[in-house]
Amino acid sequence: MIALRFYRIYDIGLEIDLDWLERELAQSFLTARTSFLRVKPKSIIMDVPPLLIRMGESTVEKEGRKFEFTVFAHIFDIGAISLYFVHERPEADFALLEETALLFAGQEGLSDLFLSHLKTLTGILKPHIRGFALIPDFYEDYTIYLMDWMDRSIDPLPLLAGEKRDFSPQMREEILKGTQSYTQDDLTLLSWDSALLCNPDSPTDLFDLIEFANVQVFELRYYDRELSRQMGKMYDEIVLADKLPSFRRRHRYRLIMMQLMQNNAEISEVTEKVNNLIKVTEDIYYARVYASTLKMLRSSQWSESVSHRIEVIRDNYSMLSEEVRIQHSNHLEWIVIILIAFEIVIAIVERLL
Repeated sequence: MIALRFYRIYDIGLEIDLDWLERELAQSFLTARTSFLRVKPKSIIMDVPPLLIRMGESTVEKEGRKFEFTVFAHIFDIGAISLYFVHERPEADFALLEETALLFAGQEGLSDLFLSHLKTLTGILKPHIRGFALIPDFYEDYTIYLMDWMDRSIDPLPLLAGEKRDFSPQMREEILKGTQSYTQDDLTLLSWDSALLCNPDSPTDLFDLIEFANVQVFELRYYDRELSRQMGKMYDEIVLADKLPSFRRRHRYRLIMMQLMQNNAEISEVTEKVNNLIKVTEDIYYARVYASTLKMLRSSQWSESVSHRIEVIRDNYSMLSEEVRIQHSNHLEWIVIILIAFEIVIAIVERLL
């Protein structure tokens, strides 16, 4: 058997009540909470397991051929949606897997199908999401290929890279450095936007583990983008405030500070949940696969970028706070000077009279 699983991950808001959503969707869709099957319950920890929804079947025509996909969605309480299409062929070889993978390289031809199902989901979810905000053209895509047998004679590079080329030794090493195995009969090849699993057993846990790592990194990318937008807005508002008279400028600074404090609290809370979305503890192999996936996706770089932007915003908050304090102090000093001058004038007038 071969299988292709095409994923796209979107952010639609700050928070989703999955318990409520599960009850609401139970009558219209097949739903379940994600659980890991092979490992001990405490080996992989998720505080709030995502909600799995089966959304039916879809057909895509490509170069005169029809491909049947089963459509699923994972809904995460942190505001992320992971849509994925599964195409399986019970009797097929690696040649067909490679041919199909190259036909859909870069998920070409699937955008309309993703957007159609995304629209269906967001229409259901929108009234019940805190801070709903969807950017359809900002997403993370990832593809996982499956063979239910081991064949070390195949060359997986064209499939993982999405093209047939005479790859250099350096590129070959780069693409294959994320290789992991649990036994002599299985193989997991991890790349930056795809993975190949050779496994005689259905590796459901590995599918989910790789997907969840992608969700984490996408959310970090999303909030890095959001923080960058907020920083640009903050600088523009400070420039405009600096042009105002002293009293209005101080008032405007306070409004900017209130907004910064609110945004920083919300994003810090969400990014904390993102970083703790999943914890792999006792299972060494799953921990290695999870860590390798995060490394391939450059998770640490995105996490550092988010932390840096949060720190910059906090520094600007401190500077604005100090500026407001200084202006307030100066204002009080002028009031004292005016009062003293007023008393002197009154004393002089009294003496003249």
